[in-house]
Amino acid sequence: MPRAGSARPKRKTKGGRSLLKWLRRPPKAAPAATRGSIEIYRPWARRSLEAPERAGGFFVLTNTGPEPDRLVGANSPAAEKVEIHAIKVMGGDIGMRPRDDGLGLPAGVTLTLQPRGYHLLLIGLRTPPIPGAGLPVTLIFEKTGSLDVELLVEAPGPIGKEVLVEERQRG
Repeated sequence: MPRAGSARPKRKTKGGRSLLKWLRRPPKAAPAATRGSIEIYRPWARRSLEAPERAGGFFVLTNTGPEPDRLVGANSPAAEKVEIHAIKVMGGDIGMRPRDDGLGLPAGVTLTLQPRGYHLLLIGLRTPPIPGAGLPVTLIFEKTGSLDVELLVEAPGPIGKEVLVEERQRG
């Protein structure tokens, strides 16, 4: 049924919420770490198959507050350096680059850091990460400050299209 003044019906999902609101919802599990209005869910890491001295850090990041914030950096005692990265897929090629200005986090928004998307890149690992172990990382936010989180190390996994399928199944 179209809304007044609208030619298209509003798309609905479970419980009548709009699709966009449903996609932006925070996960239902308790946060793994929280400070102020920043919540971290499902933190995990995976060593790179191509460069064993590197690992990717992934998690769901939610800003529940009324003010925007920005993830401006990260560090870890397990790595020489941690960078915030973005990936751009162009045809069959993938370009990865650091985000020198960090990652903006508007108020009330949930972002997912995942393979083939925004992620942390841990460079110069001091020891190889062991699946099942924790990898400590301190996230640094412009307004919130530092937030310590433990990334659960998972075994290196598939690359390419299989990663996308794997991430959808992870939920």
